[in-house]
Amino acid sequence: MSAFSEALTVTASGLSAQASRLRLLSENIANTDTPGYRRKVMPFQLESTGELAQVVPGRVRTDQSPLERIFDPDHPLADDTGHYAGTNVDLIVEIADAREAQRSYEANLKMFEQTRQMSSSLMDLLRR
Repeated sequence: MSAFSEALTVTASGLSAQASRLRLLSENIANTDTPGYRRKVMPFQLESTGELAQVVPGRVRTDQSPLERIFDPDHPLADDTGHYAGTNVDLIVEIADAREAQRSYEANLKMFEQTRQMSSSLMDLLRR
């Protein structure tokens, strides 16, 4: 496998991992006000095949931190004390994570494009 194709494989794995992360973060953001919803998190893992290591999304897990208790006696899910279980999604944390994932995606995309351009330039040089 050439160095160019290895570089493209690694950056493509980073793109795919960050895209999965963005999908999960958008799901968390969409469910910010859903009672009983637990935030989902996804770790990354390195998968090594010989000398080549790729980033792969890990198993999606739910955040087990306590759910917010909301006081609203008129809510249909309220218990005898007038409380119901909210969510453990913190919108600010999710937006910050989404920004980080977006920037990582853009960095991988730039690396992919630069590798492709170098490969194309090399082909042009070899044709001469």
